[in-house]
Amino acid sequence: MAADPLPTSHALPSPFSTSTTPLTLIAQGAEALLYHTTFLSPTTPCALKIRPAKPWRHPTLDKRLTRQRILAEARVLVKCLREGVAVPAVLGLDWEAGWMAMEWIDGGSVKEAVRGRDAGREKAEAELKGLMRRIGRAVGGLHAAGVVHGDLTTSNMMLRPVGREVEDGLGGEIVLIDFGLATQTVQEEDRAVDLYVLERAFGSTHPREEGMFGEVLDGYREVFKGAKGTLRRLEEVRMRGRKKSMVG
Repeated sequence: MAADPLPTSHALPSPFSTSTTPLTLIAQGAEALLYHTTFLSPTTPCALKIRPAKPWRHPTLDKRLTRQRILAEARVLVKCLREGVAVPAVLGLDWEAGWMAMEWIDGGSVKEAVRGRDAGREKAEAELKGLMRRIGRAVGGLHAAGVVHGDLTTSNMMLRPVGREVEDGLGGEIVLIDFGLATQTVQEEDRAVDLYVLERAFGSTHPREEGMFGEVLDGYREVFKGAKGTLRRLEEVRMRGRKKSMVG
């Protein structure tokens, strides 16, 4: 996670409004803003997700939605960690003030790593295959835990450095981030759509590497016992997607 410092565009909630640590705006979406800062101690870096009040919503509805979404995301993260899925830990939250602080994940995104890789190096293809397999295993572990992400892209996957693995640029542990659209479900359809979203996003973001996506599915099979049914449903989802594209 990294970005250039950007100005804060709204009032920050306590305790961050009085923090001496500079805040760096990492991302800004329709519902939330993500900052890099520290939590309670200058030595504890964190990713701070703030859901500002929406003036176009009724205040009571806005508070209810903010509370529901913050708690839903926090519960998913806690469940994932309990099941051994690599995700950021929840450090603290306040649904009334609309914020949640999460563990800061060192390293860059999978998107950056794949785009910046040296395709000409001797072991480039093997390294990419290894990364694709790890992505599949990460998603398989997530689905085995009864969670679907809802927005699987290589931007929402971090490569956390592990020893010397980071040397090849594609090494490291896959950490899934941004669970704002995640849900707890065991439905094959939901898991298949999760994979389909990743497949489509991967093809559009990394067209040169699109042919490697099968490695993701191989990694998925390795760790998830329900992979056979989910991948069968994925074929059906693909067919629906192709028909929709033809109809327009």
